[in-house]
Amino acid sequence: MTDTITPAHHARPAALRYRALPIDPAVLDGLRTTDDAGRPCLPYTVTEEGAPLRCCLRRARVGESIALVSYAPLRRWAAERGVVPGAYDEQGPVFIHGARCGGPASGPFPGSSSGPFPGPAEHLFVREGVLRTVRRYDGEGRIAGGRMVEFTEDAVADLDRALDEAFADPAVAVAHVRAVEYGCFLFEVRRP
Repeated sequence: MTDTITPAHHARPAALRYRALPIDPAVLDGLRTTDDAGRPCLPYTVTEEGAPLRCCLRRARVGESIALVSYAPLRRWAAERGVVPGAYDEQGPVFIHGARCGGPASGPFPGSSSGPFPGPAEHLFVREGVLRTVRRYDGEGRIAGGRMVEFTEDAVADLDRALDEAFADPAVAVAHVRAVEYGCFLFEVRRP
């Protein structure tokens, strides 16, 4: 399965040590039929670039077929482990391609243009000046804390530090990185 995380080891210190996980392709197949709110998927053609795609962790391009679907990330994670997230089982809107795509570009941080992370300004979710929340969950799917991160010019190091802090707590099993402004789920990181 593509959703296990291993630290990325690279000589370049600016490389993110954690793997950002896109939504699993099998889950995406289901969401392209019926989303986690029980609604049918309604793809449309992009006329303006910019929608953040959770299937390949990049921005949508003009002419692509995408859809806005409801997704419950913690529900999926908890089901794999046989736990019930209870009230923490939230769902929200995410953009995905309307049909299967190639997934994220390779590299330590999927969505980067090539090889090691190319730099904060070039990545959709991690770049200077944006606010993100790193929300932590324990092995039972309960919130185990969180931290807001305001990315500086060294955004990769900022995210690494926030994830190091999260996983320093042995109770933390998974972290969700979310946008502060709208609370949108961006990607998941699992314990190394």
